[in-house]
Amino acid sequence: MDFINVLHQIAPEVISIIEQRYAILRAVYYKAPIGRRALAHKLELPERTIRNELEFLADSGFLVKSSAGMQLNQAGEQILVELSDYIRTIRGLSELEQELANRLNLADVIIVPGDSDQDVLVKKDLAKAAARYLRRCLQDGDVLAVTGGTTLAQVASCFASDGTRRDVVVVPARGGLGEDVELQANTIAAKLAQGLGGCYRLLHAPDNVEPHFIDAILQEPSIREVVSLGRRAQVLLHGIGTAEEMAKRRGLDEEHVMQLIANGAVGEAFGYYFNAQGEVVYSTASVGIRMEDLAKIPLVVGVGGGKSKAWAVLSVIRLGFCHVCITDEGAARKVIQILKK
Repeated sequence: MDFINVLHQIAPEVISIIEQRYAILRAVYYKAPIGRRALAHKLELPERTIRNELEFLADSGFLVKSSAGMQLNQAGEQILVELSDYIRTIRGLSELEQELANRLNLADVIIVPGDSDQDVLVKKDLAKAAARYLRRCLQDGDVLAVTGGTTLAQVASCFASDGTRRDVVVVPARGGLGEDVELQANTIAAKLAQGLGGCYRLLHAPDNVEPHFIDAILQEPSIREVVSLGRRAQVLLHGIGTAEEMAKRRGLDEEHVMQLIANGAVGEAFGYYFNAQGEVVYSTASVGIRMEDLAKIPLVVGVGGGKSKAWAVLSVIRLGFCHVCITDEGAARKVIQILKK
């Protein structure tokens, strides 16, 4: 019997204390400087509990107090990293990653603790995990294609330069949605390139266009060149969204959205809508990477989390073109539950 199992049986309160202090350190890390009251509200814990825990963590040398609030010092950031690995062990996430990879025939699965539906900070952890993975897998000379969306915007935001320059080109996988500029693939490509120390090319084309206009748009040399780069990418990083959420973001009217749902659409990626079996039930005409291009891209990485996205994650993976899935515990456990039915 391993040490974690012994703790669970003989001293479960120790596990609870560790998880609580991990949650406090993590919240301070992301929200610093933060006051005691705001932290108690964020974690939905009594202020007395927060006060006692902060005093312990400060006395242990992990926190710095100021008039502006609490923040982690270097020792606090280091213990948070070490605690993250411990939390993964407590929750059996390595075993869960292996089970999902085997069941879904994936090269790799990365799961961060928590559920982003319940805790917005989990999406930041998801973004950091995706950023770390990109740094590991990208090689000089690679082309990285990226989509837009809230999750990839988080990836770009946390992708600060580490001082290492990589000879990579980052390009948008598709045109813009016409939404918040921070969520568009062009913006995300530029930020990722800056963090990697590489360069980027922008795709000045709309996301949704009438099919008969696409050939005309591709006659523009600058657009054709960027699309060609994307289709020859070594790595594609894309977000995974629910069909209903993405249909609304793409401006489909209510009748069209209801028709998608009636047709069984549960997930969306790069403009394609999938049912639970991974079959395409609808697609939007777009300038950029197409379904037939995916088989030629050596590494396709899907990122998405939250229990509510479990069916979406499963539908996109079942398509068969995803090699790596980066998700959270909420989505992963729900996917396993679905697969076991």
